[in-house]
Amino acid sequence: MKVTQEKLPDSQVGLEIEVPSELSKQSYEKVLRDYMKSANIPGFRKGKVPRQILIQRIGTVQLKAAALEDMLQKVIEQAIKQEEIDALGNYQLRSDFEKLLGDYTPGEPLTISASVDVPPRVTLEAYKGLAVTAEEIKAEAGRVDETLEGYRENLATLVPVEDRPAQAGDVAVVDFVGKAENEAGELEEFEGGSAEDFQVEIKEGRFIPGFVEGIVGMELEAVKDVEVSFPEDYPQAELAGKPSTFTITLKELKEKELPEVDDDFAEEVSEFETLEALRQSLEERYQQEATDATDANIEKALLDELVQHVEAEIPDTLVKREVDFIVTQTAMQLSRQGIDLSKFLTKDLVENMRNNARPEAIERLRRTLALGEIAKLEEITIEEAEVVARTEEMMAEVKDPSQVDPDRLNEVVNEDLLKEKILAWLKENSTIELVPEGTLKPDEEAAVDDAEIDDMAATAVDAEGAGAQTIEAEAVEVEDEA
Repeated sequence: MKVTQEKLPDSQVGLEIEVPSELSKQSYEKVLRDYMKSANIPGFRKGKVPRQILIQRIGTVQLKAAALEDMLQKVIEQAIKQEEIDALGNYQLRSDFEKLLGDYTPGEPLTISASVDVPPRVTLEAYKGLAVTAEEIKAEAGRVDETLEGYRENLATLVPVEDRPAQAGDVAVVDFVGKAENEAGELEEFEGGSAEDFQVEIKEGRFIPGFVEGIVGMELEAVKDVEVSFPEDYPQAELAGKPSTFTITLKELKEKELPEVDDDFAEEVSEFETLEALRQSLEERYQQEATDATDANIEKALLDELVQHVEAEIPDTLVKREVDFIVTQTAMQLSRQGIDLSKFLTKDLVENMRNNARPEAIERLRRTLALGEIAKLEEITIEEAEVVARTEEMMAEVKDPSQVDPDRLNEVVNEDLLKEKILAWLKENSTIELVPEGTLKPDEEAAVDDAEIDDMAATAVDAEGAGAQTIEAEAVEVEDEA
């Protein structure tokens, strides 16, 4: 079978295939035999229908169309195999099917035009001696003390207070009734705006701005009207930005009795026997986090610079796969937030997510292809022993090994190790300037991506009828925290 190849844009190969007359006839005869075996025509037993009667009953066009469809599949797959083309995904027919059908005469040659996606064509113009700037992240001073203070708060004992007014840091038990302006400008109670025996910590940010601050100075059993305004971005649109009044009754007041920060405390909140060992562990952890964050900034800077020097023709097959991966990851993230995807992910929304994910998918592929090209040019490879060691390390953390696909795990480990080696090579062969955190302009694209996730999550909450972000629901959440 004669096949002529043509290089096409976007990493595609065009194929012009000359179907020999014998194959053209065989395909038609096969379809005819299949119809003769299965056709139910009155007056004839199945499998005994005369050829001409069958052709008259079914029609030449339908038989030729069925034969052509069968032939296209076989011929194009055979051509790909014959030419030893590393095809990605399915082929695309370039010839017009209706025209092919008109040209097709069983027993005569036929020319078919098709195309297939092939691995991306990549050109890396520069990758050695890159010069980049990245922010250096340093461990926050005082973070260890903040963490220990948080541990103290968790172990605090609530002690009733009766001889003084409420003050910041106390925990209050209150009844409240909320009223907001209606369309007539009058105050009226709104759904979810009231609660009884509600426990709240008198701490900034625990409730609607101004609510807990209004409790400060109240005596036990006192009743007080506190005027506040809902934030402009409040989830319930009918309350957002509106002034309101809460009538608060202080029923109980408690203060926190915090434990001493000593060795006994350290042993209670951690696996360490001494406070010194706990502090050292926290310092090491936060230092490692800072180091990892700096490394991540360096790697991102290198990758951002690297893709500026890569030219890649990426077939649509790979782009669609990457888009599917991104959409799946987004859906999993929303699911982890407790969102019922069956109610949320409509066909239109999924399509919108796919369209939004396409630019990111292309950018990810460009980075991956650039790294792969470096591995090829510098002959960077992974030893089997490295894969085994990393796999064993990961499996040691798995509770149920039977749930792990060993082939997929092996593939992931190989990819991770190779990426680590390539990035290590890039760091060694690039000039990297570290600057203080906050020096560089924030990554606006990343911020947009995060905002899109948040917007989708908010949309999902509304779609599920969670309008639930009422005062009462929010109160329960704060009560749980306290």
